[in-house]
Amino acid sequence: MSADLYIPISSSNDQGIVSNFYQTLLEVSNALICQRDTESFWKTITGHIKQVIPWERAGITLYHSDIDAFRFYAVETSMPVIRLTCDTVIPREGSAMGWVYDHRQIHIRTQLQHEQHFLEDVYYSEEGLGRMINIPLLVREQCLGSLNIGSVESGLPDAENVQFLSQVAKQIALAIDNVFAYEEIHRLQQQLTQENAYLIEEINVAHDFGAMVGNSSKFKKILELTQAVAPTNTSVLITGETGTGKELLARLVHELSPRRDKPFVRINCAALPSGLVESELFGHEKGAFTGAEQTRTGKFELAHGGTLFLDEIGEMPLEAQAKLLRVLQDGVVERVGSTDGLVADVRVVAATNADLSINIGNGRFRSDLFFRLNVFPIEVPPLRERPQDIPILARHFIEKNRLQLKRPSQNIDAASLERLVDYSWPGNVRELKNVIERAMILSSSDNLIIEELLLPRLSVIDEGLPTKLKDLEQYRIRQAMEACDGQIEGALGAAKQLGLNPSTLRYRVKKLGLRSSAKV
Repeated sequence: MSADLYIPISSSNDQGIVSNFYQTLLEVSNALICQRDTESFWKTITGHIKQVIPWERAGITLYHSDIDAFRFYAVETSMPVIRLTCDTVIPREGSAMGWVYDHRQIHIRTQLQHEQHFLEDVYYSEEGLGRMINIPLLVREQCLGSLNIGSVESGLPDAENVQFLSQVAKQIALAIDNVFAYEEIHRLQQQLTQENAYLIEEINVAHDFGAMVGNSSKFKKILELTQAVAPTNTSVLITGETGTGKELLARLVHELSPRRDKPFVRINCAALPSGLVESELFGHEKGAFTGAEQTRTGKFELAHGGTLFLDEIGEMPLEAQAKLLRVLQDGVVERVGSTDGLVADVRVVAATNADLSINIGNGRFRSDLFFRLNVFPIEVPPLRERPQDIPILARHFIEKNRLQLKRPSQNIDAASLERLVDYSWPGNVRELKNVIERAMILSSSDNLIIEELLLPRLSVIDEGLPTKLKDLEQYRIRQAMEACDGQIEGALGAAKQLGLNPSTLRYRVKKLGLRSSAKV
């Protein structure tokens, strides 16, 4: 076996062969310099090598420390039978590639049809090869893997051929190292570009923390809970009606946490395309599916070290819920089309305006995911339950819009303020913000006046109907539910008649004790 381990290199007196070798080596080097991706560079050199050295099989394997094994990086062969392909994994222990990796030396088996010393030799012999040369890919005293050249011919190869292949292996190793470095730089550039895009998007959304203002006891309780949980890594589930400020509260959790200097990445689960949910959340490799023309970084990777905000979590498809649960349990993300896991240090904050207990009951939400997210629940009360905060919010929005809209309005008259406090605000803080903005657009005086036409629901209260806001809301919802025979969703559902999101209506039906009459 000693003759199979290493062939000493001797100089050749044949100047023509040497010249041909170095000419080909120069061509190979020049071709490799131009490569910037791992898919194209191997194909550029196989033709050059074969012009000088005949072979029937050539392959590159790279070592992966996470599995202590080698993967075929590229395979070129003219053999009719192929046993080892690009999908094959070869363990380091007991393989020729492992021997080359450990010893940093060339290894040659000259009689594959008669002797199989290593794991892969059996497969090579089945392919019909007589000889295999394994050459280490060395760069900066590190072995990346091996260049594997096989031929049908058996016996010792020419020393000049081995010397030439060792020089080619050095160039290939440098090229692989350069390509990997370039791809890593490109990946970081893409990630930076995407993170900048997120930051710009978040700035444009005008996530004003000042909108989290109030003086009511319920509002103060929300702030106390937020300040208590923010310094931890605990998952938070924020519930409440549409427009109550759940996203602002999620941002506040992030800003009060040690992760404040890392990304805050928001994803609307209701807006995820059904076929691309996994790709959006976890990313995908180039070529993972039709249309995947380049590697994409998922939201979990973008949020590494920071906070991932899953808005409208109740609308996430069931298949994605299972994969999300696995990531939350293991802390490892796998891109679509990849078997390599990436550690994701992410704090998850989720929000929903749906009653998840109803969704769990009808099979639309996983109970195990609910318990994983609901470690620290925070319920944001609707604006009608904290009317003392309405004047504070109204003045805040007036000040915010005054310069932006170039309006002189600086105050609000008493009658208008009373009108705002008496209104039920089905759209909560978001609706109040919009009403103030519309009123300021229509106003030209220093004293802002809120006309009843801006609050249409106040003008449709019939004589004899309940006057308390809760009773009036209960009356209106019951009236709509009865008219729709308990149906919530659809063109003829109560949610459509009331102008509410079905999830919001379900939430209110439960809060008002009308759940038994609803077809949910």
